[in-house]
Amino acid sequence: MSKVLNGARVLVTRPEHQAENLSRLIEQRGGIAVRFPALEIVSRDDDRIKSTLENLDGFQWVVFISANAVNFALKANSGKIPRTKSVRFAAVGQATAQAMKMAGLPVDLVPEYGYNSEALLEMPQLQQVEGQNCLIVRGEGGREQLATTLRSRGAEVDYLEVYKRIIPRMDSSPVVELLAQHRLDVITVTSAEALQNLSLMLGEKNNKLLSLIPLVVVSDRIRCLAADMGFNRITVTDSPIDTAILETVITCVTGE
Repeated sequence: MSKVLNGARVLVTRPEHQAENLSRLIEQRGGIAVRFPALEIVSRDDDRIKSTLENLDGFQWVVFISANAVNFALKANSGKIPRTKSVRFAAVGQATAQAMKMAGLPVDLVPEYGYNSEALLEMPQLQQVEGQNCLIVRGEGGREQLATTLRSRGAEVDYLEVYKRIIPRMDSSPVVELLAQHRLDVITVTSAEALQNLSLMLGEKNNKLLSLIPLVVVSDRIRCLAADMGFNRITVTDSPIDTAILETVITCVTGE
């Protein structure tokens, strides 16, 4: 495998428990992965989570927004989510679907192309949902588009928020030092919150230096936010999976 990254330093801002694979891929291609989680994902304490997961038969659809939504729902309910005949389970994208399969859940609906609420909402199975009860399993906060659209189609929609995102307590001085020495070559960011946290964690006085570095993001929404924050060398990956992020990083570094 060619070492095309040739010692380039790549900032990996994924949460700690999700950073390993991307970091390994970068290192296999000759790069140096600088691990700096800009987001930490933790369980929410809420008695309603367990009771809702044990009584899913009141819903026609249960939609998982992310692999984290699947894993934290399992964690809250002693590692299991009962399957019931009335419920169909939907995933927003392939990584979420994979987490569902690993949990022994059926994946009744997942977009073939795309990996967001819009792609899921385009599926024919979700066009006629009048009078149906839908449960969206997600983190605290997050986008409203899925629920808003399903409600406009006549569905009853509830949220089950199983995790929350917080800013990690990290020593940022190693990254600040790399910035000051112009020794960071690419930054990778997979969520809007992580980008905002990164800016806060490194401090306002370093944001100018930060914005000069090529930034790899996984959606147009994050690209718009990054542009508003002053980044001017932003590339959007074809998909949010680690191999696609790696390919985009290679293009940024080599120009090919």
